[in-house]
Amino acid sequence: MRRICLTLPTNRPCAATIAAVGAEAAYAAAHFGAEVRLLILDSCSPAAYAEHGAAVRSLPPSPGVTVHHLDEARQADFLRRVTERTGYAEPALLRELLLPEALSYGACTDRAFLLAAALGCDSVHRRDSDSRYQTVHGSPVFPVHQELLSLGERAGDAAAHVAETALAAEHTGRRVALVGSSFIGAPSVDLGDMPSTDPDIHHEVVSLWAPAHWSARQKRELVRESFLGAGTRPFERDHSLLTLVDPMRVDMCNVSFHGVHERVPLPPARDTIGSDYFLLHLVRHAGLPGVLHNRNIVNYHTTERRTDQGFLAYQRRFAKFLLSMLYFHSLYEAMARAGDALLDSDGQVRGSAVAELAGRSTALDRGENVQRLDALDSAYRRLGGRYATVADRLSADREQLLDEARSDIADFALLTEAWEELVAAARHTPVTAEPEVSRR
Repeated sequence: MRRICLTLPTNRPCAATIAAVGAEAAYAAAHFGAEVRLLILDSCSPAAYAEHGAAVRSLPPSPGVTVHHLDEARQADFLRRVTERTGYAEPALLRELLLPEALSYGACTDRAFLLAAALGCDSVHRRDSDSRYQTVHGSPVFPVHQELLSLGERAGDAAAHVAETALAAEHTGRRVALVGSSFIGAPSVDLGDMPSTDPDIHHEVVSLWAPAHWSARQKRELVRESFLGAGTRPFERDHSLLTLVDPMRVDMCNVSFHGVHERVPLPPARDTIGSDYFLLHLVRHAGLPGVLHNRNIVNYHTTERRTDQGFLAYQRRFAKFLLSMLYFHSLYEAMARAGDALLDSDGQVRGSAVAELAGRSTALDRGENVQRLDALDSAYRRLGGRYATVADRLSADREQLLDEARSDIADFALLTEAWEELVAAARHTPVTAEPEVSRR
C-alpha cells in the first residue's frame, strides 16, 4: 500500500482548513487505497494550537488516515534526535536552519520532508492554511486526486493517466517527480492597493524580480503574469499535462513531490517569501517529468497583513524576495546549463551538484541588489503613506538586508550538503518520543 504525507504547515488559526485537509486525506484513502499520514506542523500560539487540537479530534474517523499534530516543541525534539543521529559536526547549526526563530517558508516544508521520511512516506503533498478548495456541485475539488494518478510513476506509464503529453522521448523512462497546480483568487504576493493606485509603479516594483539583463519586453510579460496563478476561472472538468512543468504554473499551496525532496531541501531563508519554490525549478532543469493539472486551490489574504505591523513585516519579506533573485536567477541559469549532469546514474538529483552551484553563487557582486533597493526605495516614496514608512525601514536595514540575502544562499548550500544524511537519519528516528494525538 502506498503511504503518503499530506502536510499542512501553519502559523495562524485555521481550524476550518484542518477539517478541509482532513477530508482530502480521507478521500485519498477511500478512493486510492493510500495510507495517509496527515501532518500538521503547528507554529501557532498555545491558544490556537489548542483550537487546532480540538479540530483534529473532531475529524471523522477514516480508515487509512493517521493524523500527526506537532507543535514547535515536538518538532524541535524530533530535529534534535535526527541531527544528533547524523554525526554532523555542528548539529545545532542544522537545527537552527531547520527551525529558526524567524519565519521561514522553506524551513517549515523541509521539516515536513524529514518527518515524511520518518513516517515512511513515498511522497509529500503540501497545502497552505490561507487557501481553500474549490467546489463543484457541492463537492470539494481535491488536488490529491490528480497527484495520486501519476506521482512516482514512470513517465511512460503515467501518460495513460493524463489528458495530454508534451514530453521528449528521452524523458519518458524517468519517474514523475512533481504533480502540481496553481490557485485562483487573490494574488499570491500581496501588494495591497498598489496595482490600482499606480500601475506604473506596480510594474516598476514587480519587474525588480526579473533578471537584470532581461529586455523591457520580457519584464513586461513577467509583470503581466506575476503572482496571478491561474486567474479567476473556476474548475469545470479535469485536464492534466505530462511535461517538464513550468514553475510559473505551480503554487506551493498545491504541489506534491516524489524522490526529489529527499535529495535536495528547500532554501531555509528567514523572513522572505518565495524561498520555498526552488524545487519547482530544479525538477524542470534536471529534466524530471511532472504533471500540471487544473485542480486549482482558492487563495485568499489574511486580515493580519492589513494591520500596520503586518504590512511592514510582509513588505520587508517581499524586499528580501527581490534581493534573493540575484542568487536564484544565477542558480537557475547554472542548473539549466547543467541539465542531465544534475542527475546520477539512477536518474535521481545529485544534491552535491546543487550544493556546489549554490555555493558558487554566493560570490556574486551585490551591486545589482544595491540597485534593486534604490529602485524600491524610490518607488515606495513616490507611493507615500504606509509605503513611505516601509521605505524608511528598508533604508535603516539596508546593509542587513544585503548581507542576509547572501547568507541565505550560503545556508542553503550548507543544508543541501547535509540533506541526504539528514533524510537517512530521519528514516530511523521516531516522530515523537511520547504518544501524540492521532486518529485513524
